[in-house]
Amino acid sequence: MRKIELEIVALSHSITQTHSYAVVLGEVNGLRRLPIVIGGFEAQAIAVALEKMQPSRPLTHDLMKNFMSAFNVELTEIIISDLQEGIFYSKLICVGEHDTVEIDSRTSDALALAVRFGCPIYTYENILENAGILMEDTSGKKKKQVAAPDREESAHEDLKTLSIEELHTLLNEVLEQEDYIRAIAIRDEINSRKK
Repeated sequence: MRKIELEIVALSHSITQTHSYAVVLGEVNGLRRLPIVIGGFEAQAIAVALEKMQPSRPLTHDLMKNFMSAFNVELTEIIISDLQEGIFYSKLICVGEHDTVEIDSRTSDALALAVRFGCPIYTYENILENAGILMEDTSGKKKKQVAAPDREESAHEDLKTLSIEELHTLLNEVLEQEDYIRAIAIRDEINSRKK
């Protein structure tokens, strides 16, 4: 089967399930999107890596990367290999000194590791046909975005009412709580005011 390369194009709160997030994968050089519902911890792990944030302590996926690197194991690609009853299944393709090994993984964990290793993400045509969405090409450009939770607009408006000093204080508080998704929204508001 021919593999189709995907990239993360959005991460946002899931509209369909409370306490869940959706990571949206886009077909590289194509218009199809593959939305996958993931948990909050995994969404946070992906967001931290996408935004190149440095948590005070390593997250589980950072620990896994460090462990693999310490033993000279490289994650070369992930493959979203199956879809059964709405659940995606993935494989980590790992290369060691003497062999290549496929390891079963939850798709959310595989994506969090792929972002950390900078390795490609693939799936197969049948999975995109069954679960993908065809997007209209309105601008000719793909946008990569990381969105805050479902209260994005109201939370964004709340941030606009705070002073720069209050934003910095709030940013420190949410970083101490390791709420990196909220930290991204605060950081973006601070950066927008610097322009």
